[in-house]
Amino acid sequence: MDYLAINKHAWNQRTQIHLDSTFYDLDAFIQGKSSLNPIELEQVGDVHHKSLLHLQCHFGQDSLSWARLGANVTGVDLSCESIVKAKQLAAQLQLSARFINQDIYQFGENNIKQYDIVFTSYGVLSWLPDLTRWAQTIAGALRPGGEFHLVEFHPFNDVLCGYGYFPQTQPDIEDEVTYTENHNDQIETVVTWPHPISEVISALINAGLSIEAFNEHPYSPYNCVEGLEFVAGKGYQLKHQGHLMPLIYSIKAIKVV
Repeated sequence: MDYLAINKHAWNQRTQIHLDSTFYDLDAFIQGKSSLNPIELEQVGDVHHKSLLHLQCHFGQDSLSWARLGANVTGVDLSCESIVKAKQLAAQLQLSARFINQDIYQFGENNIKQYDIVFTSYGVLSWLPDLTRWAQTIAGALRPGGEFHLVEFHPFNDVLCGYGYFPQTQPDIEDEVTYTENHNDQIETVVTWPHPISEVISALINAGLSIEAFNEHPYSPYNCVEGLEFVAGKGYQLKHQGHLMPLIYSIKAIKVV
């Protein structure tokens, strides 16, 4: 099974749907609205004049939001349709950013540049079968003392929805619609893998990174799963048997000198 071809097709099909959605609100972004959320802005901090590699960047909104804050950005994504649009947006907004159409394992094998920051966020890890290679790609792309920042959906919600938590040899293969409100019931086949948080942390440590911060958050900035409730000033929450569930987790790691 060629999972890369399957997922690339799915994300190529999703790109235009996402561009047309209110979820991504492209018009507001073009007018100057940042797509970044308080979680990542606070964790990453000042990026002015820093080189930043954004893995799994989709069509570049977050990448270009970092560029607007002064970062020298490179974005990488599997979807060729997304990368075409990212390049168009960069040119339209006159922002300095480079975009590469590769899966991140291929990128890791070919990359020779080192960055001050590697960033990835929101729904990225489930598309990867091997977190060891993922972490090695990150470590190889960081200069000594450079920072890695992950902001990801917490796997607790997946478990509540019936998915596995621990690693498995076979992926989950499903036909599904995308998460934006305008999906029009367009179904695509996708291939994903579960990754417990312990696997994420261990992969980073084994690749030579030092975990500096780990946080869990009961509020999500995105209303992209069923059952979420909006709370003014905080985002969206999910309760299970009356208790708040963790919806987001974040990791900051440093490449050991």
